[in-house]
Amino acid sequence: MKRFFIRYWRILSRPSVHFSLGFLTLGGFIAGIIFWGGFNTAMEATNTEQFCVSCHEMERNPMQELKTTIHYTNRSGVRATCSDCHVPHGWTHKVARKMEASKEVWGWVFGTIRTEEQFEAKRRELAEREWARLKANDSLECRNCHEFDSMDFTLQSTRAARAHSTNLASGDATCIDCHKGIAHELPDMSPRIGAAMGTPDIVSWAAHLELESGSVGASSIEKALAE
Repeated sequence: MKRFFIRYWRILSRPSVHFSLGFLTLGGFIAGIIFWGGFNTAMEATNTEQFCVSCHEMERNPMQELKTTIHYTNRSGVRATCSDCHVPHGWTHKVARKMEASKEVWGWVFGTIRTEEQFEAKRRELAEREWARLKANDSLECRNCHEFDSMDFTLQSTRAARAHSTNLASGDATCIDCHKGIAHELPDMSPRIGAAMGTPDIVSWAAHLELESGSVGASSIEKALAE
């Protein structure tokens, strides 16, 4: 063991053309810290609302819709920005999401949704892609702020308390199953598509719970869907 350390020290202290290997190793370590700090700083910069709406497509379309919701202006003064709902907080999931979002840069370069008409034409595709992503990760971004263990069911509506204490608690449903359209306008979903439990996708679990309990008739649900 002693020989190993002596040999290793000699390798580290052996001079290169100008600097010892130990100096180069230390320099590389320091450079790595600087690079890592710069990388994280740049990644956090892309999480800001200013960055997200720097493209006029985002500022003119999704941002204007967000401003009309409780997530933007509310009695408590807590605002959810773009990254709060579209980027997980955990570092690993965040990096994976950033890599996935590189496709959005590609779309911006080629002007996929440059006009309001183009955005409307792609709204359903974009919405369904995001819903599927949130469904797959168990609404991880929603849980950035909303903790199930901190919910007080006595302060919720009867329907919300029932959905949260049963389907959400058991894992049968996740946040996005009931809260589509919470921050942006819903796309035109005609013709209607089926979802879990045989209920239409947009109404989803909320309608299923009401139908199951008998608090709302099937005709009422069908009428709501037709409007």
